[in-house]
Amino acid sequence: MGVDRLDYTKGIDNRIKAFDLLAVELQRVSLLQIATPSRGDIQAYSEYRRDVERLVNQVNNRHGTDEWMPIIYENRSFTQAEIAGLYRAARVCVVTPLRDGMNLVAKEYIAAQDPSDPGVLVLSKFAGAAEDFGEDALLVNPRLSDEIATAISRAASMPREERIQRWRRMMDKLEAYTIHHWSADFVRQLDSSRVTVPADHFHYVGLGWISEAQMPSYRTEPELHTALTRALDKNRVLPIV
Repeated sequence: MGVDRLDYTKGIDNRIKAFDLLAVELQRVSLLQIATPSRGDIQAYSEYRRDVERLVNQVNNRHGTDEWMPIIYENRSFTQAEIAGLYRAARVCVVTPLRDGMNLVAKEYIAAQDPSDPGVLVLSKFAGAAEDFGEDALLVNPRLSDEIATAISRAASMPREERIQRWRRMMDKLEAYTIHHWSADFVRQLDSSRVTVPADHFHYVGLGWISEAQMPSYRTEPELHTALTRALDKNRVLPIV
């Protein structure tokens, strides 16, 4: 299973090429690729959609039979409940963006698994989630279709005991660091990066603030220096109040 916005950063085309390499070996397995429509009014996205659909048709025409379709392609949105059910049923989840800040699909898949018979996560080493899960997921270079194919093959035949061990370690990490921990850390780091200047540092009436809420913030020391230099310039024309 793959779940992505239809975006060229998600590596869907390389994933389909990987499955093309596996089609003869894994005739008992199908790839359900959910590609949610995204920015269809932009030419590059429209072209990418056509490329992906062309690849899907090529693989299905080359390897498909009356009894088996290698790739089931869905270009539509699903509800959260539907996605959760599909996650739980999927023996392998393939998350192979070329680059991603986090990618919550990887974490959602792990959270949805049956503890007694979990699936396997194939994950791009360039997704932020790879830093959390490490080698407990099968990490791949998302630009190398043969590497993705090898990981999918390994995942599809992985013994149940190994699947449980890998899943348990990833689930432990999810439970130990929730969205509440993340948001608290984010706000704390954001607050520590703020640089403020008290009103009495300015010599001219009209350039100070009457409360802390009115005080501007500067991201860097150079920005702060520029603001101070401008405010303390005696030749600067004061704003009309």
